[in-house]
Amino acid sequence: MTSRFAAFLFFAALLCSCGPARENRVVIGSKNFTEQLILGELMAQQLESHTGLHVERRFYLAGTFICQQAILAGRIDVYPEYTGTALTAILKEKPTGNRQDVYSRVKAEYEKRFGLEVGPPLGFNDTFAIEIRGEDARRLNLKTISQAAAYTPRWRAGFGYEFMERPDGYKGLVATYGLRFASSPRIMDLGLLTRALKDKQIDLIAGNATDGLIPALDLVVLEDDRHYFPPYEAVSIIRKEALARHPEIGQALDDLAGKISDDDMRQLNYAVDGQHRDAKEVVREFLRRKGLVR
Repeated sequence: MTSRFAAFLFFAALLCSCGPARENRVVIGSKNFTEQLILGELMAQQLESHTGLHVERRFYLAGTFICQQAILAGRIDVYPEYTGTALTAILKEKPTGNRQDVYSRVKAEYEKRFGLEVGPPLGFNDTFAIEIRGEDARRLNLKTISQAAAYTPRWRAGFGYEFMERPDGYKGLVATYGLRFASSPRIMDLGLLTRALKDKQIDLIAGNATDGLIPALDLVVLEDDRHYFPPYEAVSIIRKEALARHPEIGQALDDLAGKISDDDMRQLNYAVDGQHRDAKEVVREFLRRKGLVR
């Protein structure tokens, strides 16, 4: 079964499933990788602490398309997204602009086209990270993607499913930097990429800049010296109907604005991926440390 067909079946089941009226509950969704799980759990615990609502978690909803369709269909009320992803994958606009420009465009267009509220940035920018092994970076003295282009014809690349399809993904990257590889890229789940790179199954990947395993596995992020990738600030996407019914949702989520730095997110990701700790416990400790919950 192809990944696209599997996603279609999942989406169909999601839309057709029945659930009780949400007068006193809110449904939080997330995509299917660690950082999204953590952000979804963070939003869930924040709402549980600051509202009287029952919070239902509906995590691991595959990729961007599934989450977008789920919130438009009213199956979820809130999910974490990234401004660059919203700009390119959903709005189909060119990946250009600084952080404020991209955020303003996404916020205005999401309200205009979809009737969705885009919350304020959480504080970190999870841009795509082109990664290689630290030993290779030091041996070849590589710091930028442009420098690595001379060596990629001998390298094997690995990318996630969505990266191969999205407008700010593979095709634009190789065109911008003139990249060629020894063979067609291996396509695999995001959670497998860093380990495959460390184990020398592949030589270059597109991961996430806030991945806590980057320093733990001695990987190096190459500088995007031609500024191909747009900003990817984390934000909350919220159904207007949910906000109208429960304005306290917006108030509680707004309190998270600017509270998570790039380094905070790396540490959170590492606690779950590297130390194999429970995401709920990790999030609970973080919210207490930030003074957001008691």
